[in-house]
Amino acid sequence: MFKAKLLLIGPSESGKTVLANFLSDTVETVGGEYCPTQGVRILEFESQNEGSGDKSSTCEVELWDCAGDFKFESCWPALMKDSNGVVIVFNPDMPRHLTEVETWYSMFISSQGLQDSQCLLMAHHKPGSGVDNGRPNLASHLNRLPLSHSNLEEDPEDVRQGFRRYLENIVQTLSESREREEMSIIT
Repeated sequence: MFKAKLLLIGPSESGKTVLANFLSDTVETVGGEYCPTQGVRILEFESQNEGSGDKSSTCEVELWDCAGDFKFESCWPALMKDSNGVVIVFNPDMPRHLTEVETWYSMFISSQGLQDSQCLLMAHHKPGSGVDNGRPNLASHLNRLPLSHSNLEEDPEDVRQGFRRYLENIVQTLSESREREEMSIIT
């Protein structure tokens, strides 16, 4: 069984906590009122991944719902330690979020040397917003990253399936890393 530590990052009020609760099947009675995350929330759950051929595996997931407020920036190196992937959540209807995505990318992905396959951009559409499933106007180097649109009101299962596909890529990366490590011990 693999264990994956995934960071859910992005600007404040982008919907990270709502997505984290949904993806981990966590139910909180917070109501509809916005309550910013203080520091980080860690949600743990298991996910059944479809493998290639007969192989299917269970993955223990630690989903770190990170605060989007830069006042917690001093904590970020500790959050990044041993992370296997990063999901950058942003609201494509907010111009400020589109410019902040580049900052989040450079602080959490570039600085860790993660591969593009270990990153997912998630354009989270809030209820009642017009859904445009096109590619948002982001910095050109971000266009090579996988992008998923999420709308929990209109197609929640599509959001879950997109996350599972991303998680399968993470498990594949972990598996390849483990195989390389085992081969280096043998040789």
